[in-house]
Amino acid sequence: MKQAWIAGVGDTPFGRLEGRDSLDLMSQAAAAALADGGFERGEIDGLLTGYSTAMPHLMLATLFAEHFGLSPRYCHAIQLGGATGCALVMLAKLLVESGQCRNVLVVAGENRLTNPGGRDSAIQTLAQVGHAEFEVPFGATIPGYYGLLASAYMGAYDISEEDLAEMAVLMRRNAGRHPGAQLRDPITVADVMASRPIASPLKLMDCCPISDGGVAVLVTADEGRAKGVRLAGAGQAHTHQHISAAPSLDAFGGATAAQQAFEQTGLSVSEVQVAGVYDSFTITVTILLEEIGFAARGQAAALARQGHFEPDGPLPLNTHGGLLSFGHSGVAGGMAHLVEVVRQMSGGAGERQIDRPLDVGFVHGDGGVLSSHVSLVLTRE
Repeated sequence: MKQAWIAGVGDTPFGRLEGRDSLDLMSQAAAAALADGGFERGEIDGLLTGYSTAMPHLMLATLFAEHFGLSPRYCHAIQLGGATGCALVMLAKLLVESGQCRNVLVVAGENRLTNPGGRDSAIQTLAQVGHAEFEVPFGATIPGYYGLLASAYMGAYDISEEDLAEMAVLMRRNAGRHPGAQLRDPITVADVMASRPIASPLKLMDCCPISDGGVAVLVTADEGRAKGVRLAGAGQAHTHQHISAAPSLDAFGGATAAQQAFEQTGLSVSEVQVAGVYDSFTITVTILLEEIGFAARGQAAALARQGHFEPDGPLPLNTHGGLLSFGHSGVAGGMAHLVEVVRQMSGGAGERQIDRPLDVGFVHGDGGVLSSHVSLVLTRE
C-alpha cells in the first residue's frame, strides 16, 4: 500500500480581511500550498473542500475547481462541522494510499467575519447543529450549548472558571508569536474573568473569535517531493449529534478516534511531541485534552499552569494560538492546527520554531458540540 505524505501547506492571515470572498481566500491558501510544495496546478488529481457559511453553494468543490483552474479526477466536499478539516485530510490520506489519486489538494476558507450577510447569519446557521425540536426553537446557540456542557463538566470534575481561563491565556501567548494571528495582545486570567458574559460560565475570552481566513494542505504519494512528514494514522468517532443525547461526560468520542489513529501507527499518546487540539471554547480543549489522555480528568489546567503545554514544555499545544486567538474561519480554523503541527515538524515555523526534534505530531478536530471527532497522527521520517 502506498503511503500519504504532506507535500505543502499554505494559509492566509486570520481576522478582518475586507473585500475577500470564500473563493478568494481559498485560492490564496491553495496557491501558497502549491508553491510550498513546488507543484503545478496540472499535477493535482484530487480536490477536497469543506463548506462555507458565507457561500453556501451546493457544489463548492467543483465551483472552486473551476475558479482555481483545476481538473481533478476526484472531487468531493464534506460537512462535518469543526471536524471537517481533519476529515478532509483523512480522506486525502485514504485516496492516496489506495492509489485513487496521487496529489490531493485540501482547501478551506471563508469570509465569515466580513461576509455581506454578517456574523449573525453565520451564528444562526451554526446553531442548527442543535436538536430541531428540543433545542433550536428555544433560542439555543453554539456558546449556549457549550456553556451547558461546561457547567456539567466543571461540576463533575471540580474545575473552576479560572481553570478554563488558563487555556485562553496560553492560546493568546502563543498567538503573540504568529504574525498572521487575529488576536495577539497578551491577556491574563483576570482579564478572562473580567470579560463580558456570553453563556455562563463562558465569557468572551473563553470563546473563539469569528474570522476571515483560508488554509490549504497538499497530500501526495510521492515521498521524494514531501516535507518529510507522513500521515501515519487517522481515526473517527461519532457517538451523537445533539449534546442532549451525548452518552456521558466521559466518552464523547475523542478517545475512540485517537485510539484508532494511534493503533495504525504503533504509537501512543505518551509519545506525542507536538499537538494541535480543537479549541473553539476553553471548555472544548480542556475536555479533549483530558479525554484523549494528554491530562488526567480535571488536571489539564494544572498542567497548563505548570508550563506543560508551552512551546518549551513537554507537549507544545496549538503553538499558532489555536481557534481562541489565531482565529476561527470555519473549516479553515480547524485545518490551521494541522498546518502549524506540520510546520513545527518540518522546521518551518519561523520564530515559533520549537528548538528540538519533533518526530510525532497529533491533531484533533471536533464538530458540533463534541459530536464528531477526527484524529490524525503524523510522523517525521
